Amino acid sequence: MRQIWPEPGPELDHAQLEDLYTYPAADRRWLAVNFVSSADGAVEAGGTARALSNPPDRAVLQLGSDLADVVLVGATTAMVEGFRGVHPSAETLEIRRRRGLADIAATAVVTTGSLPGDAPAIAEAATPTFVLTCESAPRARQKAWKETGAEVIVAGEQEVDLAVAVGELVDRGMRRIDCEGGPHLFGALLSAGVVDELRLTVSPLLVSGAASRIAAGTPLDPVDLELASVLAEDGVLLLRYLVGGA
Repeated sequence: MRQIWPEPGPELDHAQLEDLYTYPAADRRWLAVNFVSSADGAVEAGGTARALSNPPDRAVLQLGSDLADVVLVGATTAMVEGFRGVHPSAETLEIRRRRGLADIAATAVVTTGSLPGDAPAIAEAATPTFVLTCESAPRARQKAWKETGAEVIVAGEQEVDLAVAVGELVDRGMRRIDCEGGPHLFGALLSAGVVDELRLTVSPLLVSGAASRIAAGTPLDPVDLELASVLAEDGVLLLRYLVGGA
């Protein structure tokens, strides 16, 4: 991958890429949202985002979780994409230990109650998963999450109060937050004012159809973005934006 903005340069090695996609100092919260889209703005093809992904996208997505304290994901995305928590490779363990991180990034799933009690994101995770939910979530479902090994955090009444939920993660030492979708979660995080960075891969594909945009839900006043970096490889663009003055 080569950086083409703000300063064009030679191909980045892994250490340089790691430095570019790292999080700010651990004493502040930083929430980065990752998405891949087609050139015409679709966030899925054939039902999954995986069909739009490519080696450059997977490389930066991997770094997002490698360098994070917690990976945040919506319940629908977790189920559709078959998310089963973080299972670090030897390379990931080396990176995390070198940077003073816990061996395994935790998982946090946002749900109002649709997440099955035995979802792979809980049952197959290598470390206990946080389930971020609300008071209206069925008590039986909350009990099932706990019995499968999750720590359940209740924030909000009918909907998950994401400002409170993110604060609860931070209180537990989870300051570097890597969000991996989906669009409704991104839209809700924007509404809550807790997004610091958008990491967007634009794949050189056109898919048409009725696929969602990267952010969905309640309309917002336009949120300012500041372009931080642009990388390119094999026609793929990898963009980093700071959100709302972050």
